[in-house]
Amino acid sequence: MRERELRCVICDGDMLFEVPPCGDGHDDCPELVCTRCGAAEVVAPIVVHLWLKPPKGLLPQQRRAA
Repeated sequence: MRERELRCVICDGDMLFEVPPCGDGHDDCPELVCTRCGAAEVVAPIVVHLWLKPPKGLLPQQRRAA
């Protein structure tokens, strides 16, 4: 099991966290468990989708009937 030191909010200090056995079959499970109190911590990347409107000059022109 991989181990890592993180701040546990329950123990209120830097504690050793480990990856528990994963029943989902992941190779890299994002869940960590405090070795002192058993509190779970999920460490996963945050994905942000940003939708921007193109400038007015770059919008496609609407066709008009003759």
